[in-house]
Amino acid sequence: MFNLKYSIAICLLIILSSCEKQLDQVNPNAQTSSSYWKTETDALGGVNACYQMLMEDGGYMRFTPILLNIQGDDVRSNSPWTAISNVGKFQLGTADPAGYAWTFDEYYQGIFRCNQVLANVPSISMDDGLKNRILGQAYFLRGLYYFHLVDMFGSVPLPTGIAETLPQSSVADGWERVKADFKSAIDLLPVKYSTTGGIDANDLGRATKGAAMAYLGKAYLFNKNFDSAAVQFKNVIDLGIYQLVPNYKDNFTEDNENNSESIFETQFSLTAGGPDLQWQGVPGPTWGFYSARAITFGPPNFGWTDVQPTQSVLDEFHQEKTVDGKIDPRCIVTILYNDTADTHQPTTPMYQTTFQDAYASSPAYMADVYCKKYENMYGNKVNEYDWKSGINERLMRYADVLLMYAECENELNDRATAAKYIQMVRTRANLPDRQAEFAGYTQEQMRTQIGHERLLEFCLEGHRFDDIRRWGWLNDPTKLAWLQSRDPEFNSYIPGRELLPIPQTEIDNNSGVKQNNTY
Repeated sequence: MFNLKYSIAICLLIILSSCEKQLDQVNPNAQTSSSYWKTETDALGGVNACYQMLMEDGGYMRFTPILLNIQGDDVRSNSPWTAISNVGKFQLGTADPAGYAWTFDEYYQGIFRCNQVLANVPSISMDDGLKNRILGQAYFLRGLYYFHLVDMFGSVPLPTGIAETLPQSSVADGWERVKADFKSAIDLLPVKYSTTGGIDANDLGRATKGAAMAYLGKAYLFNKNFDSAAVQFKNVIDLGIYQLVPNYKDNFTEDNENNSESIFETQFSLTAGGPDLQWQGVPGPTWGFYSARAITFGPPNFGWTDVQPTQSVLDEFHQEKTVDGKIDPRCIVTILYNDTADTHQPTTPMYQTTFQDAYASSPAYMADVYCKKYENMYGNKVNEYDWKSGINERLMRYADVLLMYAECENELNDRATAAKYIQMVRTRANLPDRQAEFAGYTQEQMRTQIGHERLLEFCLEGHRFDDIRRWGWLNDPTKLAWLQSRDPEFNSYIPGRELLPIPQTEIDNNSGVKQNNTY
């Protein structure tokens, strides 16, 4: 079965790498945009290149997981690199663009590539079904890039053409752009690629109708349009092709990628492409498709430990036992700690050794908590210092659709339906059946329960701060004080810092862009 990651590796296009004019002499043999967009192979290569920005340093290779995770109360950072540690402290500045500016730039590069596909592919003579699928992927990816930009930065320009310099649009207009792109994608994308019959048949990793529906629902949810969100989430459920995998761990290892729970994931690989990480700049022939998340989030002596779980989230995992009296199995998959009392095993395997042996001479390390989800500690690696992980990042899981649908139904005053879908996720974790109890909750009680369920299901997956912000907790003194008690990094939060700063280079280059408040 062909995988998108290999297709991208052989289809990186120099013409898609920059829209800036160059003073260099023109190579008459070099491919240009005017000579490129001729065949269906060109069209497919063009949309393949649109996926690449998800795999670069500002994307899910490293900094998007950093930016989405560290501001939550489930995650903290003691990194010596302020580009990381200042994210969680809400103390990023505009003098140092490291990290957040790379994310901003690379997602606009992705939008530029999508705009090229949408501008050039319609005029290519090719199979109509393949053309629709290619255009659908471009709409989906542009919607996803805009989703991240509006979510993280707020008011941003919204170019839909190839050579546009536009002022900032309102946040509301940004969300409308996101929703419009996902709607267009839904109309054009297949449910699966196994029956397409084209040159993209059986490709793994491409955007699907279900992915577009799920993200459209999420965009509605983030804007409190619960009716419309519920429709989209139910549409995903009714496709009947997704299900929770029995073993929660299978969502975060290299061996079980693109499984039945995965709706959309970024395709990393240890074998596609060249030996180098995709840092910044023009794509090169030596670029590989590795993730640097594992070394960034890895435990001490095995990775950089720039990111760690909070003690409060570990404590929350201990609030409820499974039906057979054990620790929530999601805790053991998510957090690395001295868990011998919880697992009733004398040692905890990790990287060809054990947690207890690795930190036997360091009581501080032994007593601390570290990231386990998306780490390579189960296989043959002895540490993460090669900087290369092939574990796909799962951006949208079916469990998220189920819990977002439950949230919508609660807001629409259907507690019974909300309870049903909450319990579906709990049952996979072998937690007691409390569906009848939840169905009798008030709306506010159910909101609290959903907050708890989402925290444990998605810890270290970059959802928590988005949830905190959209639920209005930062504007509620009682909730903010509770967050501060769980994660002292919230002590330095000030209103406005829920958004990241606009990179200064964007402000310098575009007179229509102003900095976010408080920066």
